[in-house]
Amino acid sequence: MSAPLLNVRDLRAGYGKAEVLHGLDLQADKGSVITVIGPNGAGKSTLLNSLMGILPSKGRIEFEGQSIEDLTLEERVMLGISLVPEKRELFGTMSVEDNLVLGGFRQMRLGNHRWRDRLADVFDLFPRLQERRAQQASTLSGGERQMLAVGRALMSRPAVLMMDEPSLGLAPLIVKDIFLIIKTLRQTGVTIVLVEQNARAALAVADQGYVLEMGEIGLQGPAAELAQNPRVIDTYLGAARK
Repeated sequence: MSAPLLNVRDLRAGYGKAEVLHGLDLQADKGSVITVIGPNGAGKSTLLNSLMGILPSKGRIEFEGQSIEDLTLEERVMLGISLVPEKRELFGTMSVEDNLVLGGFRQMRLGNHRWRDRLADVFDLFPRLQERRAQQASTLSGGERQMLAVGRALMSRPAVLMMDEPSLGLAPLIVKDIFLIIKTLRQTGVTIVLVEQNARAALAVADQGYVLEMGEIGLQGPAAELAQNPRVIDTYLGAARK
């Protein structure tokens, strides 16, 4: 059995002296989708920010067998780790296309002279972005902004794509589109770490699931099994969103 692409052991992180994550273990195999579900305040965003290097952490983070916990955010990006943050963090006064071009920085630094060709792939995935390629990012709808945030991350051709609440604040039809896109991305071989409050949709698209509660993993296992777990059903699947 091959080693996991992402392997996290005893991860501890927080803000100042307040520890939010208390010794988390998780792993993601190459080409898989793992999801982390849980209530607000459980530490889901803290987890992603720690893996990305935005927040300092303790413990061990391995990517392709290499210890990366001492690497900077920029160094992790260059290795092929990308984060789509909850707030999208787009450049509102810049065009859709310029936002996407900025996402290609990693490939440019790696010396890929055809890095701009990735634009065609992103526009195939998100035709609406092609229609609005000259439009300012600040004028996009919520769903279009999420598409742009994902597209910008994909411009770097990441090995691991981390997504923080991609369905947050979106209309149900757009949420459906977002999860269809996650399924499509999985087929391209990218590994996805999905943090999501919409537990039903997240477990339906994932291979493995983790339930994060008060900074600790309460449950974990194959996503299909978690979706049938009585505790998960009672706490997270009683309604479409909690």
